[in-house]
Amino acid sequence: MGFPGVWMTESESVVYRVVPKCACSTIGQIMYYSDNGEFFDGDIHDATSGMHKWAFEDSQALIETNITTHKSYTFTCVRNPYTRILSSFFDKICGIQRNGKRYRGNLVPLLAQKYGIEVGSPDTGFEFDQIKSFRRFLLFARDTIRWRRPMDPDIHWSATSGHVSTLIQNGGQYDAIVHTENFNEGMQRVIDAIETPHAVNLAEIPRFNESEGHGPKRLHPVEDYFDDLSMHLMFEIYKRDFRLFKYDFENPANKMPTGEIDLDEIHAKLGQ
Repeated sequence: MGFPGVWMTESESVVYRVVPKCACSTIGQIMYYSDNGEFFDGDIHDATSGMHKWAFEDSQALIETNITTHKSYTFTCVRNPYTRILSSFFDKICGIQRNGKRYRGNLVPLLAQKYGIEVGSPDTGFEFDQIKSFRRFLLFARDTIRWRRPMDPDIHWSATSGHVSTLIQNGGQYDAIVHTENFNEGMQRVIDAIETPHAVNLAEIPRFNESEGHGPKRLHPVEDYFDDLSMHLMFEIYKRDFRLFKYDFENPANKMPTGEIDLDEIHAKLGQ
């Protein structure tokens, strides 16, 4: 299986397991800058040089050797399941993607037909009932994760713990897991622990939110999207994420973590 979703600086100063919708654009740009002294001009996901990615065949042997020998500091970043799936909905389902098209081609028409989801249109200012459509999307997300129908789960809404676990199960070990909600504090710990060719000053790093501006703005507080049934579905899908990464399932309005992540617990439970 190898190490899908892993990025590594060319200097091998640090290894990062990408988790979609968890500040991955900003983290990738920080890594790129730390080696190259400049940011990648464009979406870091499109970069084909300047850093190692598991998706590049030439990088795989280097990444595998590094991780299995734990040569470099290794980390990942996680996010509250409530805000993460909302972000996935507004970006991937409602938004227009970088190529000017809808995400995954026929996905939105499929959702409209099978689940009655509306996503609006940029021509009309994306006017639609966001809460009703999101709750129907959540049912679809549950169906993909639980029964793999009408399609396999997408990386943007499959459980964070599933992404994080692949590195452990294939012989890797994390030195840190950063909460997106305490990003500067967590990322500073990573930077303090590594030596980079170019110094990184987090206070001067812009936030690279590549999904921003491509779709409708969220009109309501997070908690308004989740009624009792929605919360039941969230627990069914993301129970392990809430527990392992210390997020408050009972209160969707509280996006902040409730405690420190226990790395020993993560390695024990996700390494099985």
